[in-house]
Amino acid sequence: MTPRIDHLVVAARTLEEGVAWCEATLGISPGPGGEHPLFGTHNRLLKLDDGSNQAPYLEIIAINPKATPTRATGLRRWFDLDNPDLQARLAQDGPQLVHWVASVPDIDAALVALQAIGIQRGPVVSASRQTPHGLLQWRISVRDDGQRLFNGVLPTVIQWGQAHPTQHMPASGIHLHQLRLRHAGAAGLRAALQALGLEGMSVTNGHEGPASLCAEFDTPARGRLTLLSPP
Repeated sequence: MTPRIDHLVVAARTLEEGVAWCEATLGISPGPGGEHPLFGTHNRLLKLDDGSNQAPYLEIIAINPKATPTRATGLRRWFDLDNPDLQARLAQDGPQLVHWVASVPDIDAALVALQAIGIQRGPVVSASRQTPHGLLQWRISVRDDGQRLFNGVLPTVIQWGQAHPTQHMPASGIHLHQLRLRHAGAAGLRAALQALGLEGMSVTNGHEGPASLCAEFDTPARGRLTLLSPP
């Protein structure tokens, strides 16, 4: 397996708001997801078809109000979901693209490569959730403070176990055409992506505007659609 885009992260104030956003924006309802006991979150998933057995997907994620994280007290949830500024934006503007995750064949080596250029992507956390097809297991980098880094433009890294969630997802008809990254620290971002084996990603200098993710989709209902992460 080579390093690649694993999934895009859309954060929502509530999972119900995230589902409504997906239906209104992409013209399709997301499929089932699951719960993450470690972080007290839950999600819904949408396969982004590319013909492979490990296609990328869109994750709509929110804090589960009925769950208490089992992670040690004082450690934050992933993807900055405990950040009050992010939660205020979600309450005011609704669900939004905030981050992306890259799959790698060896997460320990990937984190060492980032540390060698001064980037602390966070320790590896082992996580799992039950599905109708069995237990999904993965290892993922999560900082103790939950920060995404580079305004969400530098990916979190993940290494899956024997199964990948999209293997049993139905086709959505939605394709990820391109993911472009923009940041004022473009040189540092490129170096980090190269360390991860993702040097083919599109990176532009963000001096002219805020850091952002720009995801372009081909959709049956909406045609070519572009999502931008907020500043």
